[in-house]
Amino acid sequence: MAEILLCSGLLLVGVGVVAAGWRNARARTLARGRMENRAEVSAPAQPEQLPVARSFLVRYRLLPWMLGLAAAGLLYFALGWAPPFVIAVGLIAGLLSGQLESYLAMRRTARIETQLADAIDLMVAALGAGAGVTDALDGAMHESRRPLRPQLEDVVGRIRFGDDPRTVYHGLTERVPLETFLLFASALGVQSETGGSLAPTLASVGRTIRDRIEIARRIRSNSAQSEVSTLAVMLLTYFIALVVWRTNPEQMSQFLATSVGQWAVAGTILLQALGLVWMAFISRLRF
Repeated sequence: MAEILLCSGLLLVGVGVVAAGWRNARARTLARGRMENRAEVSAPAQPEQLPVARSFLVRYRLLPWMLGLAAAGLLYFALGWAPPFVIAVGLIAGLLSGQLESYLAMRRTARIETQLADAIDLMVAALGAGAGVTDALDGAMHESRRPLRPQLEDVVGRIRFGDDPRTVYHGLTERVPLETFLLFASALGVQSETGGSLAPTLASVGRTIRDRIEIARRIRSNSAQSEVSTLAVMLLTYFIALVVWRTNPEQMSQFLATSVGQWAVAGTILLQALGLVWMAFISRLRF
């Protein structure tokens, strides 16, 4: 009975944390939208504006923990697993799902930065041939793919609609909050204010972006070796456990039937999952 109450309490606490986080995130989103779209009541009607392109990267930070809670509830109520194993599997599912979500976000970020470097090369070629900035952006837009193309479509459309170029470029950096896009938008913004030749500046920006991408790839390739070694050592632990199970199944069953054995195994699994998360955190690129 005590174990059932403990597991139920943990599930309720987890659901409460997820609900509170979702409520706070929704409140921040509503407040940010009201601050950005505030206007005087007596102000004249504004002309119709183009739809704003959505942010290129939408994060689902609460979804991994919801999946962990769902996995824990399924194992406990449907399969009848012991509470230590339920807690361990639920936390592992949440942690590993969070790492998968971070990996997908990092992959999408690397993709849009690579597309930006290619688009800058196209713009430099167009500018060198005598095209204007808007025409160069339009040509790069047509040659780009998602996720970069919607962002360039928004920039080109708003400039042709008559919006201030500085505001348009600032909006690009808000939708894509990356250092590479900040550098790209700053170069375009300075040129729109002061004029002058944009091709040499964009060429330097393109080289800088490609250098960043190359450094990031080298760091990932070097860190991948240590990550694979760590995973191999962790998998070796489960292999040894399987060998012990096949050798002495009765003793292993008796060990797992006790509360001490259950919490020891669950603690070991949790420490391994936390080690993976810590390794991913310290190997994250920051430059």
